[in-house]
Amino acid sequence: MVTTTAARAGRREWTGLAVLALPTLLLSLDVSVLYLALPHLSADLGADSAQQLWIMDIYSFMLAGFLVTMGTLGDRIGRRRLLLIGAAAFGVASILAAYSNSAEMLIVTRALLGIAGATLMPSTMALIRNMFADPKQMATAISVWFSCFMGGLALGPLVGGLLLEHFWWGSAFLVGVPVMALLLVFGPALLPEYRDSTAGRLDLTSVALYLLAILPLIYGLKDVSRYGPQPVSLAAVAAGLAFGAAFVRRQRTLAHPMLDPRLFSNRAFTASIGVMLLGGVVMAAVTLTSTQYLQLVQGLSPMAAGLWLIPQNLAMIGCTLLAPVLARRIRPVRVMASGLAMAALGCVLHALVDPVGGLPLLVAGLVLASAGIALPMPLTTSIMMSAAPPEKAGSVASLSETGGEFGIAVGLATLGSLLTFVFRAELPADAPEQARAGITSAMTLPDLVDAARAAFTSGLNVVAVAGAIIFAALTVVTALMLRRTA
Repeated sequence: MVTTTAARAGRREWTGLAVLALPTLLLSLDVSVLYLALPHLSADLGADSAQQLWIMDIYSFMLAGFLVTMGTLGDRIGRRRLLLIGAAAFGVASILAAYSNSAEMLIVTRALLGIAGATLMPSTMALIRNMFADPKQMATAISVWFSCFMGGLALGPLVGGLLLEHFWWGSAFLVGVPVMALLLVFGPALLPEYRDSTAGRLDLTSVALYLLAILPLIYGLKDVSRYGPQPVSLAAVAAGLAFGAAFVRRQRTLAHPMLDPRLFSNRAFTASIGVMLLGGVVMAAVTLTSTQYLQLVQGLSPMAAGLWLIPQNLAMIGCTLLAPVLARRIRPVRVMASGLAMAALGCVLHALVDPVGGLPLLVAGLVLASAGIALPMPLTTSIMMSAAPPEKAGSVASLSETGGEFGIAVGLATLGSLLTFVFRAELPADAPEQARAGITSAMTLPDLVDAARAAFTSGLNVVAVAGAIIFAALTVVTALMLRRTA
């Protein structure tokens, strides 16, 4: 039996963690920078509204679609090998994206970036599982990993603004090239290799079924969040669910499944992924509505709105790092349940926001909700990684990441649709159809500006109430299902 002392990580592993933090920081920074670069590249490439949506969405489509495949592939061919292959591919695709000369070319290169990104995320998490066998050290390493991800989101607007002020829009994509070069140089020396020697060949039918499940599902949910339930989006969701059922049935018949359904028989594993999924649902909707409130109701510029979101990101980073420290002194389930209760309280503050003078309450609610959800996130990931055997770390890490991506899509589709429903219901009965398309359209009508702001705020309040109920329910479920977790 391996002792705890022998299993503890040393200087090489912690230095290796710094190397693994590089792609994590980059991937989140890349997304937030693109939001600022989109108007510039759209004007330069002549991208229409549909092409702009694909430029933004194709990355997340490919990322979500290939995460589980790449996580399982890493278990088979080697996690470090896959990480380095993905780093090289991401660097090349970044250069191609930076020098794209048409909207179509940029869409294709963004798709390649998504596929390459899908190799990076599960590989980094799986390698953390191999490098940090001690549960306390693993929890700390995962919290550092999460804080780097959140740090990228916080730095994105600042880095993007600086680059776009002095360089052309392609510089936003070139940020990733030196980061990937550093990973390729130091990765082989500092990161261990691990592969599952007992795993069978990758089942290509399972890969196809998974892609046919997740891609239309994510597409349909995103379409619902923008345009409401439409025949095409509902058909895409139905097709995704049907192929998803076929994927699950096939996994149960394989000796070496791409994703082992038996993982979900572990209560701690199932509860943890549930917290991650539903937490993403609420926070995606709350953050989106808050951003719109800051710009459309309070009338702030995009830069000013971004600055008001910095306290939220700092709170999340701080509590992500604090979570494993607290879990050494207090039972992890209490830390997680307390955080979820705090997030529910933050949503309650959101529910009290008014159209006029609501900025302090909104920011306070965002800080409280973000700090609260940050406490359970690294601990749930650590529980998931510890509950699975080391040879399944890649597929478990990819499942964790997919849960987060899927939660964001579900949150924007469901709670975003709820916001739209309340907004339309709260507008005056004689408001023209143009105003009912959304607050952006309503704000172009001078007589309806105040009514539109009040209606949108009512929608924000209702979404916040729904978020508070979900977080309260998660608090109870977590306390019951994880009460025996050490």
